[in-house]
Amino acid sequence: MNIRKFAAIDVGSNAVRLLVANILEMEGREPQFRKNALVRVPVRLGSDSFTVGEISKANIIRMADTMKAFKLLMKTHGVEKYMACATSAMREAANGSEVVEIIAQKSGIEIQIIDGRTEATIIANTDLQNFIDSSKNYLYVDVGGGSTEFTIFSQGKILVSHSFRMGTVRMINHKIEESDWDEMKKWLRRYTKDFHKIEIIGSGGNINKLFKMSGVSIGKPLTYIYLNAEYERLIKMSFEDRIANLNMNPDRADVIIPAARIFLFAAKWSGATDIHVPKIGLADGLIKAMYKGLI
Repeated sequence: MNIRKFAAIDVGSNAVRLLVANILEMEGREPQFRKNALVRVPVRLGSDSFTVGEISKANIIRMADTMKAFKLLMKTHGVEKYMACATSAMREAANGSEVVEIIAQKSGIEIQIIDGRTEATIIANTDLQNFIDSSKNYLYVDVGGGSTEFTIFSQGKILVSHSFRMGTVRMINHKIEESDWDEMKKWLRRYTKDFHKIEIIGSGGNINKLFKMSGVSIGKPLTYIYLNAEYERLIKMSFEDRIANLNMNPDRADVIIPAARIFLFAAKWSGATDIHVPKIGLADGLIKAMYKGLI
């Protein structure tokens, strides 16, 4: 057995994450990918980018410190290869390229700013393939702080993908228009109308938290009815109560409600009743894509 270590850094709109994974190579068998460490730092870049249009000096400093720490963690873990990618918050910040340069100078970590289609493709072409049943139709929904990525699978193949500027940090900062919801609704209905049945595969920190709170067994889906009831319960609770009584971090307690809302609308407009939550995300996809030589 040969054990290799790869890492991925996901610079999101709500938080920055470092994932370190062990890759087990065994003769005659497919490689196994096992999470070794996951570190999440709540640097909310979206609150800068989506409101004032650029990353603040304070968050640039926090980002630089975070990347320095990640660099040391990767060194101590013995990581041989890594990749750092930034999504919508950095993509839309007027000083995004400048921030990338500053981070590289201060930490030695080079961040690539990727578009929504690339983000969806990285995940769809790596992590989802082992989960998808070729006899079923799926709507993959990845809800982030700045954007939501949709990918439709049928007969085990990707039919269409689209990225919407519809994210949880945007929503709590009141940067979503009614026209944005209409656009998402039209897209979902257009591309799912021919399916008799479709199921959702959900990813992102919020749906993972909702799944954990549900007590549903791993491998079983959340239902639309359950998620709607949980959404109604959450909106009746104060921000402080969600932190104190539901064991949520402050940067989760505010965005979990808009995330649930996006998933509910996605289910309603696609006709899905089941939401599978297999714990996948951009960082997982980056590691598999690096290993397979796709990026």
